[in-house]
Amino acid sequence: MIKQYIALAAIVIIMVVATVISLDILPNSTIPLSSVEVTEYQGQELSSASDFRENSIKGPQYVDINSYHLEVDGLVAHPRNYTYDQVKSFQNYQKVVKLDCVEGWSVNILWQGVLVKDILNEAQPLPPANTVIFYAVDGYSTSFPLEYLQNNQIIMAYQMNNATLPPERGFPLQLVAESKWGYKWIKWINRIELSNNSSYQGYWESRGYSISGNLNESFLK
Repeated sequence: MIKQYIALAAIVIIMVVATVISLDILPNSTIPLSSVEVTEYQGQELSSASDFRENSIKGPQYVDINSYHLEVDGLVAHPRNYTYDQVKSFQNYQKVVKLDCVEGWSVNILWQGVLVKDILNEAQPLPPANTVIFYAVDGYSTSFPLEYLQNNQIIMAYQMNNATLPPERGFPLQLVAESKWGYKWIKWINRIELSNNSSYQGYWESRGYSISGNLNESFLK
C-alpha cells in the first residue's frame, strides 16, 4: 500500500512540474555569459583590448543602445536612420587589421562588422558627393574621400577579437580605417554625412593633422 502511495505521489509531482514548465512559470535557467576575446586567429597573434591607450578627446563614451541610432544623410537619395540591430543585420565581415597610432604604439585586432559601402549604397550618394564625414557621440569627426570607402572593404566594427566592443573601444561602432593613422579610426559613430566638401577638417585635422591620414605619409600637414 505504501509503495502505491509513493508511486501515486511521484506521478502527481511529475504532472505538477510538467504543468508549471508548460505555463512558463519557472524562471529561465539559461544564464548569458560574457563574450571572451580570442588571442589568436588563423595563426596570427592578436593584441588585446587592454593594449590600447586611452586618448579620446572626452574619455570613454557610454552609449544607451536602446535609444541609439545611426543617421546617414547629406547628399544622398535616401537618408537612413538605423538602430543598432538594423546595422548588424547587414552582411557582416571579419578580418585582422593593425591600428597604428601617431603616439608610436600599435595593436593587431580581429575586427567584425559591416562594410561602410553597403551602408552607403543603400542611401545612394548623389552625384555631387565626394566626401564622407563621420561623426561621434562625443563631438569628434573625421572625413574620407567617397572613393576610398567605395573601392575598399572598410569595416564599421561592432566586435573585436570575437567580443562585443567595450565602451572604451567605441561601442557601438568603430571605423576600421585601413591604411590610415589611428586618429582616422573614429569611435562611437552616430552619423555619416555625404558631402561635396573635400576640404572638410575634423577634430585633429583642424589642429594641424593631415586630412588624408595616410600611413605612408606624415600625419602632420
